[in-house]
Amino acid sequence: MDLLQELHPRARRIAAALRDRGEKVAVADGATGGLIAASLLTVPGALEFYVGGGIVYSFRARDVLFDLPREAYRGMRGASEDYALLQARAIRDNFGAEWGIAESGSVGGSSHPSGAPAGRSVAAVVGPDSFCRIGTIETESDDRIANMEAFTRNALAALEEALKAGGS
Repeated sequence: MDLLQELHPRARRIAAALRDRGEKVAVADGATGGLIAASLLTVPGALEFYVGGGIVYSFRARDVLFDLPREAYRGMRGASEDYALLQARAIRDNFGAEWGIAESGSVGGSSHPSGAPAGRSVAAVVGPDSFCRIGTIETESDDRIANMEAFTRNALAALEEALKAGGS
């Protein structure tokens, strides 16, 4: 089955929850390469709940999308909870959304700049009233494509669970 077709029912549920709340989400795809946003955009009328985002795959992209000083990352490593949480807050705030989701991971096939092992991904979701949820996955695989798919599933599951559990 095609990944986007597989994830479409979850994306519809996420969209419905956001629409019901009158809220929007911004997405910072990392090792998922845009698959989180693409999944959400399979839902017709996505402008009602999706405000935008980007793929954070380099330091330059990180600097542009998050507009944070380099010092904000001091002591942090990629594919970690604090790193993903900082990015989720920044994408939410910079795009003026109620919710932000950021994924940071190491998909494999090459070495990660921070030394994170292939198959690790952290998805951080932040919402209203200081709500946050973090979903971590360790596939222990070096299969780049399979990891991108697993990381996207994990991130969307974290977002769906967050919408059920918290916020305004």
